[in-house]
Amino acid sequence: MKIAFFETNGSDKEYLSEALGGRHELFFSEDPLTEANVSKVAAYEIISIFIHSTLTTTLIEKLAGARCITTRSTGFDHIDRAACQARNITVCNVPYYGENTVAEHTFALILALSRNVHKSYARGLKKDFAIEGLIGFDLKDKTLGVIGTGHIGLHVIRIAKGFGMHVIACDTRRDTFLSEILHFKYAPLDQVLKESDIVTVHIPYNEQTHHLINKENIRQMKPGSLLINTARGGIIDNEALAWALDNDTLSGAGLDVLEGEEYIKEEQQYLHKNNDPERARKIEQNHSLLSRDNVVFTPHIGFYSEEALKRILDTTLENITGFILGTPKNSVSITPKK
Repeated sequence: MKIAFFETNGSDKEYLSEALGGRHELFFSEDPLTEANVSKVAAYEIISIFIHSTLTTTLIEKLAGARCITTRSTGFDHIDRAACQARNITVCNVPYYGENTVAEHTFALILALSRNVHKSYARGLKKDFAIEGLIGFDLKDKTLGVIGTGHIGLHVIRIAKGFGMHVIACDTRRDTFLSEILHFKYAPLDQVLKESDIVTVHIPYNEQTHHLINKENIRQMKPGSLLINTARGGIIDNEALAWALDNDTLSGAGLDVLEGEEYIKEEQQYLHKNNDPERARKIEQNHSLLSRDNVVFTPHIGFYSEEALKRILDTTLENITGFILGTPKNSVSITPKK
């Protein structure tokens, strides 16, 4: 079996090669899968990617030998599943690997903002140890609004309870049993935005959740509240976020993801090679947001712990092995016909 891995590093290659080497033909690349390198793996049957490989219909059509695409992420919005289904390509993901990992990172962002850790650090680099302007606030007795009560959202709620916080949550699927056990209540999105001191996002990105937090409803948030996003950037409208920060609706934002974050990574390429005005606008928006001292940004590392990375690779190996044996695991598409 020919198996190609994209967006891998040296330790990934070593771990995967030890597990699969000798029995399969393996290809590794540190880069995302793109139009520029797809020809190298056109005949490969299994393709493993991560979040920066965007598999469009055009790209999928060039994967002539592909029978399975497995993403090493929970989200799969970067894969055109309809195109895969049309070609009988199975799509697999890693549904559970970092509920505690991302939840812990969520509170790292919350605490950085609530206790001005980032501002203190910046001052310290300038040998300024004054405490004026660095007063923070307790999390105890504050209300945390959780958008999405899946595995990550529920773990966030468990941690919040350890801080003595009240929790209000919204989700299209309500687990009333767990809400009683963990002592939180469900409410519509508008109510969550209005009543919460801190709002944190833990839902997948799709057509229904695009700009779920937008110019219309962000105005409803409690003045001086915080907004945290460790899910996907497109769930929050950048322009709405900037407006809320400018008008003191929000006192701060903690972002592990950002709409258009992929453009920042290869900024010069996008600006000069593609000459794309929309991408240029997104880059400018993002620079404006990230330059604010009340925004804490991490470069999509909420999942990035040693333990979580191992779980991702182990699940990916299970997905690959399952597909080869004819029993696909964690499939998010139609199983190919035999």
